[in-house]
Amino acid sequence: MKRAVRLLDAGRSRPLPALALVLTLVAAGFAAWAGQDWYRAAHDEQAAYAVQRDAALSAGEQAVQNLNTLDHRELNRGLDLWESSTTGELHEQLASGREEFAAQVKEAKTVSTARVLSGAVTELDDRAGRARVLVALRVTVEAADGAKTDKDSRMLGELTRTEGRWKLSALGQAPVGGTSTG
Repeated sequence: MKRAVRLLDAGRSRPLPALALVLTLVAAGFAAWAGQDWYRAAHDEQAAYAVQRDAALSAGEQAVQNLNTLDHRELNRGLDLWESSTTGELHEQLASGREEFAAQVKEAKTVSTARVLSGAVTELDDRAGRARVLVALRVTVEAADGAKTDKDSRMLGELTRTEGRWKLSALGQAPVGGTSTG
């Protein structure tokens, strides 16, 4: 009888190896599930598209802000920033009119500072490297006499991806309000 009790006790005294086996199986299952989930996320086309959309929006907002900010005291720095934010025909227009525009700003002695209020990508063709953004911003202009005025505006920008970076290739004022037909 003592021998039977010892056999029963021997069967009960080994819960640690069984528990370790169960925990190992659970951990392996979780690792397999997490690995598969990570692989799907890393190779998801929608995730890559979202990354490009976010990059285009960020670059578009920054470029629109850059092109609406200029200090007559640091004119060359500001105009260099304009040129580095643009590409294509817009870049050519800015570069060719730089001297004339610089003379006007120096004479007016103004400081304009833009702040992005909101922005959105309205179109994105990742394969072609083209995007369009709508950016709302507030531009504060300080005149030579210290008077400040704020103006809110909405800008439509076209972006082109060049050398892996999004740059403005066109910029214009967005229409405000409805259009009437008569």
